[in-house]
Amino acid sequence: MNENADNNNRYAVVGNPISHSLSPRIHQTFAKQAGVSLSYKAIELPEDNFEISIQDLQQQGYRGLNVTVPFKQQAWHLCDRRSPRAEDSGAVNTIMFLQDGNIAGDNTDGVGLTRDLVKNNHALIKRRRVLVLGAGGAVRGVIPSLLALSPDNLTIANRTLEKAVQLAKDFIAIGDINTSTYEDLGREKFDLIINGTSAGLNHEIPPVPKEVLGINSICYDMMYSTDGSTAFVEWAQNLGASRAFDGLGMLVEQAAESFFVWHSIRVDTAEVIAELRS
Repeated sequence: MNENADNNNRYAVVGNPISHSLSPRIHQTFAKQAGVSLSYKAIELPEDNFEISIQDLQQQGYRGLNVTVPFKQQAWHLCDRRSPRAEDSGAVNTIMFLQDGNIAGDNTDGVGLTRDLVKNNHALIKRRRVLVLGAGGAVRGVIPSLLALSPDNLTIANRTLEKAVQLAKDFIAIGDINTSTYEDLGREKFDLIINGTSAGLNHEIPPVPKEVLGINSICYDMMYSTDGSTAFVEWAQNLGASRAFDGLGMLVEQAAESFFVWHSIRVDTAEVIAELRS
């Protein structure tokens, strides 16, 4: 399942930086499980000339790409065709190079998050009060999937209120979203709190008041660690959250959905999550 496995079945994840990515390991495990011969590698792209870089990979014969930070919104603009969930989210993390030369885009981040929450961790979203921290590209990609599960209400909190307000406006056609700065959250309690900020890269947490946690609150960090411990998870556990999870399961679930988009094969994610944890 290495790069030379099948030069006609080449895939990659692109981003900057990218050396830390677990995606090659995940997709190669999926391929082995599914009996598919492919190569999958991590490619760091320069932050400028994204369109030229993607067209070059297309000309090299790649069949598809995963797209990560900071290119997801650029990928959205580049695609000739977009799936409804990519259209809704305004970001693309899965690219398919079509035989007619067009580029198709999908977004599997939202389904990756909700599957990990609901299927793997048995968290409830329907009729629950949901708080999402951050208003960047990572949050944009998951908002449609969260709204589709009918929470009682969804609030986006961000340091800069204007960014949260703009995000809420962008999704007004599919659901109502409340917005707030962190300090204005006050003592309001939430059933599910999702950290979509990049604060964890510096082992920090966003300045969210501890009062948002109730005795039954579940906390979820979209950042991940193979041992399950991130700054946000530790914060939640120390404050007595009912349960707290990192985003490794989301990473695997969104990869599995990308694998399905490319190969029309469903894979067993539990086995891969367990392998990465070990």
